[in-house]
This record gives sequence, C-alpha cells and structure tokens, in this order.
Amino acid sequence: MSEPQQLQRRLGTFDATAIGLGSMLGAGVFVVFAPAAALAGNLLVLSVLIAGVVAYCNAVASAALAAKYPTSGGTYVYGRNQLGEWPGFLAGWGFVTGKTASCAAMALTFGSYVARDYAVPVAVAAVVALTGVNLLGITRTALLTRILLCMVLATLVFVAIAAVLGPHPAAATTGTQSGGAAGVLPAAGLMFFAFAGYARIATLGEEVRNPARTIPRAILAALAAAFSIYLLLAVLLLAHLRERLATSGTPLLDTVLDSRFAAAAPLVQAGAAAACLGALLALITGVGRTTLAMARERDLPGPLARVGGARTVPFVAELAVAAVVILLLLTTNVMTVVGFSSFGVLMYYAVANASAFTLTTHPGYAPRWLNAAGLLGCVVLAFTLPPAPVLTMAAVLAAGVAGRWLVLRVRRHQPKL
Repeated sequence: MSEPQQLQRRLGTFDATAIGLGSMLGAGVFVVFAPAAALAGNLLVLSVLIAGVVAYCNAVASAALAAKYPTSGGTYVYGRNQLGEWPGFLAGWGFVTGKTASCAAMALTFGSYVARDYAVPVAVAAVVALTGVNLLGITRTALLTRILLCMVLATLVFVAIAAVLGPHPAAATTGTQSGGAAGVLPAAGLMFFAFAGYARIATLGEEVRNPARTIPRAILAALAAAFSIYLLLAVLLLAHLRERLATSGTPLLDTVLDSRFAAAAPLVQAGAAAACLGALLALITGVGRTTLAMARERDLPGPLARVGGARTVPFVAELAVAAVVILLLLTTNVMTVVGFSSFGVLMYYAVANASAFTLTTHPGYAPRWLNAAGLLGCVVLAFTLPPAPVLTMAAVLAAGVAGRWLVLRVRRHQPKL
C-alpha cells in the first residue's frame, strides 16, 4: 500500500498565529457578548475569565500534543494515538460536523451584513470564493487571513475608542441588569468558543515549519492576544451599554451608534464582514484538514484523503466541505441549529485534555494537573449548556458511532485479497 500524500511545511510562527487569532476574532466577537451578558449580567467579566482559563488548559494540551504529532487532524490524531480509535473518532466526528455547521452560520452572518435581502446567495458566493483561495495553497490562506485580521483589529480598536470617548447613552442609565451568578457558567460556555480558534493551528500541524517549536508558540500567542481583547471589550461594553448589552443584537455596532462617532458605523459593519470572512476561511481550512486525516484512517471515505495540485492541498476534502456547507445554506435555517456545535467542540477538547494527560513526558507549560483541570472544565461547561443543543449533538455523535460500527463490521466480513 502506498504512503499517503503529504502536505508541505510552508507556515512560520507569524502565519500560524495569524490563522489562530483570525479564527478567534471571527464573527463571534461582534455578537457573543449580548447572549453572554443576558446570562451573567454584571458578572460577564467573570465568565470571560473562566472561559479563558479553560481555553488556556485546552491550548497547552493541544500545543503539547501537536508538537509530538505534527500532522494534519488535530485532536482526532491525538485521540487515536493516545487513547484509541474510538475516542479519536468521536473527537474528529464532533469537530467535522459541528464546525461544518459553524461554517454555514459564519457564511450566512457575512451575507446578512453585506446584503440582508440576498444573504443566502452572498453566503454561497463567499464559500465558493474562500474555497478557491484555500485551493491555491496554505500560504495564500495565511496571506488573506492576515489582511482580514488587520481589518478586524482596526475595527475593534475603533470600537474601544468609541466606548471610552463617546458619551454614555441616556437609555443605559435606567433599567435592571439581567442575569446573575447562576448564569456565569453557561455564559462562560458561550464565551469559550470565542477562544477555540487555536484548534485551527493544531489541525495545520503538517504544514508548519519546525512544529515542535512553532505550534506551541503560535497557540499561546494567539490565545493571549484574543483573551486580552475579549476581556477589554467585556469591560468597555458593560460600562458603555450597561443593561442594554443583554438585549443588543449588534453590541459593538450599538456602542459606536451611541457615541460621538456614530457616522462611522459603516466601518464597524465592514469590520464584522471581514471577521466573518476570516473565521470562515480558517474554519474551512481546519475542517478540510481533519477530514483529510479521518479519510487517511478510513473513518471517512478514502477519496477525501487525496492531495494534489502545485500547492499540495487536500482538494477533495476542501471541495467536499464546501459542498456540504452550501447544501446547508440552501436547505436549512442554519442559525437555528448551529448551537449544537458548542457541545461537540467541548467534547473535542475534553478528548484533547485526556490525550495530553496520558503523555509520558510533559513540557513545563503543560503539567498533567492542568490537563485534568481542562478535562473537568470542558465537561462542566458542556453540561451547563441548554438541553436542546446537548441532545442534538449527542444524536449526531451517536449516528457517527453507529455508522462507523457498521462499516467496521462489514469490513471484517469482507474476504481478504
């Protein structure tokens, strides 16, 4: 049997960090604060801190594992090697299904910002265009990610300035803040996904130069930057919008509209569109690489493992992911069902922490007790989510397990050539 085609190592620390940070500063930064504030109220900052701690535990576990297994696939590969085939499959299946739905939601958010009346066609066009960028090679993906990330960072700086210098709206001084202590953990569960982009760095392990050094540095740098930004925004938005934050569908845009810089609100809309594109680009890349890894192990159809072209990209996996995302956009109301991906991603990181815990040697930045804390944190946050997404994702995971069991059973009864 021939060896699987390998991807080429083209990314340095800066590019890998940009891809991770671009994922963490996606569309979520423009919308996540409102539902989190509705749950936690004035304790929103505490939810951000809890989410950041759990994310750090997951990040160091991912960094330690990615340095040992510098190949595409992320936790799917780590789980298979450290815990066995079934835990690895659960991680990979949860990531691919959950993040594919997230891709569709991200594309639809972009379409809604750019042309609300034509959101779906615009979303489909965005998926097609970004898939084309990915097919040109990982260096093209990194270049576009850097451009979009600069636009998003400029937008966030502008929002922060508006919050500090702009006058507080009169409406923010009255009313009762919703949420409270009981909502801190569910709000942390929502905020956690703002930090989950470092998984994209790990899934690109086969395309990073000197992965044992580059991947840990990129993951920790991206997480530190994202955590600082989210914490600062939480403080500023609470101070500026106060109780209105919990009911705002576009809190960053409302912050600018309620300031002396209201005329520049279209800049925030443009930044939100850029954030959607940056996150969608990184998501399609990460899901494609995990699909490639699962196909190599025959947990997904073998043709998905094909790598080719002048830029050595997993073109079949990329095209398959794009096709599924477009199908979701055309046939479902993605925004109402995408919540189940939250549970799937937390399970994904639970497997990552369990895998890191079993390593024979631990780097100084990822001691074993931190892996245990990360595993516990993921489980707690997952089961504080609302019942509907938990049950939906549990059904998706069960369907994947049943399908794999059936395929393995058929293979065992096939005559060997």
